[in-house]
Amino acid sequence: MSKSASAPSSDTSAKLATGSVIGHLIGQTLPAIIGVSAIMSIGLVDAYFIGQLGSDALAAISFIFPITVALSSIGVGVMVGINSVVARALGEGDFERCARRANFGLIFAVLIGVVMGLVLFALLDPLFALMNAPDHLRPLILEYMQPYAIGFPLVLAIMGFNGVLRGQGEAKKTSIVSVSYAAANWVLDPLLITGAFGFEGYGIVGAAYATIIGYLIGVVVAFVLLRQTDLPFDPSLIREGSWVDPAVSILRVAGPAAFSNSINPIGLSVLTAVIATQGEAAVAAFGAAGRLQGIATVPLLALSGSIGAIVGQNWGAREYGRARKSALYAFGFCLVWGLALVAVTVPMAEWFAGFFSQDPKIIEQFALYIQIAAWGYAGFGVLIVSNGILNAIDRASFALSQSAARVFLVMLPFAWVFLASWGSAAVYSAELAANIFGGLTGGALAYWLLAKRAPDKHSS
Repeated sequence: MSKSASAPSSDTSAKLATGSVIGHLIGQTLPAIIGVSAIMSIGLVDAYFIGQLGSDALAAISFIFPITVALSSIGVGVMVGINSVVARALGEGDFERCARRANFGLIFAVLIGVVMGLVLFALLDPLFALMNAPDHLRPLILEYMQPYAIGFPLVLAIMGFNGVLRGQGEAKKTSIVSVSYAAANWVLDPLLITGAFGFEGYGIVGAAYATIIGYLIGVVVAFVLLRQTDLPFDPSLIREGSWVDPAVSILRVAGPAAFSNSINPIGLSVLTAVIATQGEAAVAAFGAAGRLQGIATVPLLALSGSIGAIVGQNWGAREYGRARKSALYAFGFCLVWGLALVAVTVPMAEWFAGFFSQDPKIIEQFALYIQIAAWGYAGFGVLIVSNGILNAIDRASFALSQSAARVFLVMLPFAWVFLASWGSAAVYSAELAANIFGGLTGGALAYWLLAKRAPDKHSS
């Protein structure tokens, strides 16, 4: 075996399988909060500077955004798959197999990115025609999407690196990667979109250039940081074993995880279409309140990303009691944070609405949404944490099934049935019902699967 794959002891590699469970949860989640916040800021900064180009550019980005989110969902699925197989292999103490899987995962992620980028580039015209993008916006959309498609392999490369880093429990390094490409985007957006310091910007295509350069910087940072871990990039390791094992192991998690991540945006898109029947004020309020919700639930999103490495390493090490304890602590945090959000946002709903609009109708709808939907934030947290756990223990198909049931059996039917009698409140209540259902079923399913295992190796 090559020098870079020299195996440290399993205790050193699977560092999350020993020590304080609460300490690991905090240590992995706090850096993730910074990383998630940095990633979310990219869209806000892009929207601000693109908005200065005029209404057409902003409308073009509105068509582009769902496509980039859907593509990112596939990338997140690949990252989750790599994270899962790396964490479990480290826990099992099989370092050679772990190193092969990690390096295969990196190459596999880039190849997926190349294929997807080429397909996207070839299908841009029919894709946005299918979305009913107006003819006058098509040139702006293509200006952005053509370079984005060419640079898309960089997105998957970052996902691959982050998957290997997360699987090792390197939350701080993952956060540094996220902040690096977000910071590059913050700096480059005003220069490349609108222009600065005497330099004329490129308009909407400048946003794509800023994004691609940011991703390139992120890839370089990730490569350097990965070299500082037990699993540096060493493609020669792949020749030492079969491609079948790592490919099947990663895809078994990555495929369902990608679909699972894309289901919620699909459901919210349909809800947006439903609430559009209730007037522009309801649509505006729904969108604005969704942005507030995104900010408020950052710690829950970060926890859902960090729980995978903790549970995965303990699962691989047969420390099933620690895995169950990690899940219970994580669920408890979701409940506490969710109730804290209710205590803050519900009484101050109209005050928060004032940050987004001064229209009384929008403020009224915004407040109604918060007063109903906020009670489901805890359930949403348990749901996404459960998905992280299920992916970590190689039960991604369960996560996909319960996510699909939440949207297609609860959220959308609820809104459809009660829309006529409840109006916009039916849509807000549909989201609440879906989050409660998702939290209860996801939490119960994840804990049941964790509890099915035999006792810990130390107690047998």
